[in-house]
Amino acid sequence: MSRPPLPPFTEATAIQKVRMAEDAWNGRDPAKVALAYTPNSQWRNRAEFINGREAIEAFLARKWAKELDYRLTKELWTFADNRIAVRFAYEYHDDSGYWFRAYGNENWEFDEEGLMQRRLASINEHPIAEADRKFHWPLGRRPDDAPELSALGL
Repeated sequence: MSRPPLPPFTEATAIQKVRMAEDAWNGRDPAKVALAYTPNSQWRNRAEFINGREAIEAFLARKWAKELDYRLTKELWTFADNRIAVRFAYEYHDDSGYWFRAYGNENWEFDEEGLMQRRLASINEHPIAEADRKFHWPLGRRPDDAPELSALGL
């Protein structure tokens, strides 16, 4: 199974890969998102180590069951050959109505078919007031005219 764009990445294809990942995660469909990863993909997500597509799908299902009204934006940081580094921020609320914003960095490594074989994520989050939210688009894909992280000062 091939997942274009394929490495080695150019700036344009790295940006495209980042936006495709952002769009998929904003769709919040664990089974669909998991297909972007190799069957034996290795993740480090905060202090959790996740191995394999099935475990990724289960992790994402748990994540989005707790992180309600999840909205994410990603921005390319750098790229080379089959690797891409991104920075991101996302907002969500819990089942008590408390809002949070998470910031982080991810390092991605892809196989020759364009599937992510390794994802290393460092994430910090903090509570925010609902009035301090910056991501207000309807659930799903971030509109093309919505500001990116740099434009928001994040």
